[in-house]
Amino acid sequence: MDKFRIEKMTLSSLDEVMVIEELAYGQHHWSRDSFAAEIDNQISDYNCAVAQSGQIAGYMGLWKIIDEGHVTNLAIHPDFRRKGAAKVLLLNALDECYREKIKYLTLEVRVSNLGAIKLYESFGFKSLGLRKKYYQNNNEDALIMWSENIFSENYKKRYAEIKEKIGNLILK
Repeated sequence: MDKFRIEKMTLSSLDEVMVIEELAYGQHHWSRDSFAAEIDNQISDYNCAVAQSGQIAGYMGLWKIIDEGHVTNLAIHPDFRRKGAAKVLLLNALDECYREKIKYLTLEVRVSNLGAIKLYESFGFKSLGLRKKYYQNNNEDALIMWSENIFSENYKKRYAEIKEKIGNLILK
């Protein structure tokens, strides 16, 4: 079983991040300069899930605006998909949101990305709308997904269950 630790994305992470970005998104991916700008952006929090081997398994970006967190991107290297890296990244984002008093999380996801939708639903996200022709490469629609208030008793219970279930995937 793979385990992962969370590290801040840095400029030295970008070689591995760009490999994952291209594998995940093909030719329609973010540029190295875009990631470099996000690393320096005061409202951004970009982290990498690093496997025991030291390889970056995936990354996630989060914009923090007042009491809302917006997941900008989350991608996992194909070798680490369905092994818990995305869950560890999302759990870390929740921890960050709790520390910074961010109440809600939102994101867009391709309507065809059923695996990602299922993952987000397991974290309590619900589809609350559609962005028509959101993705430029093929005009695919995006689901707009939101969490409930993470400080609600209902969500805190879900968070505790998630943390207990995947805590063994986190490298200390």
